[in-house]
Amino acid sequence: MSEFPVLTGDEAGLANRRSFLRVGGMFLGGLSLPQLLAAEQAAGRQRSQKAVIMIFLSGGPPHQDMVDLKMDAPAEIRGEFQPISTNLPGVQICEHLPRIAQRMDRLATIRTLVGSEGRHAAFQCLTGWPVTQQPAGGWPSFGAAVSKLQGPGRPGTPPYVSLTPKMKGGGWSDPGQPGFAGQAHAAFTPNAEGAANLSLNGITIDTLGDRRQLMGQLDRLKRDVDISGAIEGVDAYQEQAFSILTSSRLAEALDLDREDPRLRDKYGRGSPEPAGYGDAGPLMNDYFLAARRLVEAGVRVVSLAYGRWDWHGRPHGTNFDNARDHLPQLDQGLTALLDDLEVRGMLDDVTVLVWGEFGRTPRINKNGGRDHWPNVGCALMAGGGMRTGQVIGATNRLGEHPIERPVHFQEIFATLYHNLGINTDHATLNDLHGRPRYLVDHVKYRPIREVV
Repeated sequence: MSEFPVLTGDEAGLANRRSFLRVGGMFLGGLSLPQLLAAEQAAGRQRSQKAVIMIFLSGGPPHQDMVDLKMDAPAEIRGEFQPISTNLPGVQICEHLPRIAQRMDRLATIRTLVGSEGRHAAFQCLTGWPVTQQPAGGWPSFGAAVSKLQGPGRPGTPPYVSLTPKMKGGGWSDPGQPGFAGQAHAAFTPNAEGAANLSLNGITIDTLGDRRQLMGQLDRLKRDVDISGAIEGVDAYQEQAFSILTSSRLAEALDLDREDPRLRDKYGRGSPEPAGYGDAGPLMNDYFLAARRLVEAGVRVVSLAYGRWDWHGRPHGTNFDNARDHLPQLDQGLTALLDDLEVRGMLDDVTVLVWGEFGRTPRINKNGGRDHWPNVGCALMAGGGMRTGQVIGATNRLGEHPIERPVHFQEIFATLYHNLGINTDHATLNDLHGRPRYLVDHVKYRPIREVV
């Protein structure tokens, strides 16, 4: 990982407007933030504090072992887990999700997620679109589209942060591409280099713990650029873009040592080591806490990959061995996040989404695993002012396909946009040919009627 850029006294005199703009765009993937801020002010846009936290279960979680258990199915389909009652009358989920079971009133549980293209990749969960037949420039991720349409939530914070760490499985480590929205709207990626701890361009949490050292670095960067004259003559919007680089708001949001250790323990902390067999993300519950801190600081969209859910079976453990490891940790981290948001009065403003790229086969294979099953999957949604406390959709007796109320990927994205105040019937972004593109196929898919 590169060192934090600090201009020495000798270098300060060489700094110029171009180098200032280069530094100012470093975290943002491009140089158009000042233009975006200017356009925002010209339009008189009010910045909301609505936000979305997207939790990607990389690999495809087993719907029938989590929220859609099939106890009347044959043993080779039913699996090893037992259902437990929830705080919603008549609704049961997996025994390894007891905390979620007691908070089902805060969740909209979707048992009939459809529309998966069946790829092992985060792309569809980040954009809502299949990777095939993309327009010029490529589909932007949800966070990039929100960045383009709404800009920063607060000065000193980027609109879109991906906490997804580096992984060997490249499709899972995708932070969400900016596509035709432009590089200015790429995600800020503090974990992109695979650091064990959250970091701010090379400054790790350990460094953040030394407040004097951190502030000294940030102050020196500001001072040296000021001395160089690079800021002189630069308008307020460019200076505001530069403030994102040097603001303490973002650094403080990533500094989990500021939290009460008891709260970190409630989340579960987790491990930075890759979960499962090494090619996916860790079960790092600290990321859930970081996500809350980031949206509290003004970030509009936070995405993260969590664990390894691709459980084909031996020699890497059966589907059920892995689920006994992953499910309790997800149960702890997710419920701590929901509790934390509620206590802070943020749950109605922050939408939390948990899902993966597809479901798993109803039939357990000879190695004790479940294979890829794009026909149906599941998702959990909470917060955002939605009508929760309900289960949406039902599958057949074997969990093979929906028999009522299939919910498409794009319906979920339409709901996320709606919760941020973006109308998918009207909002468009131009692709690289200048053609306006709707955020979802709005003729077919609208926000989920049951929750909005």
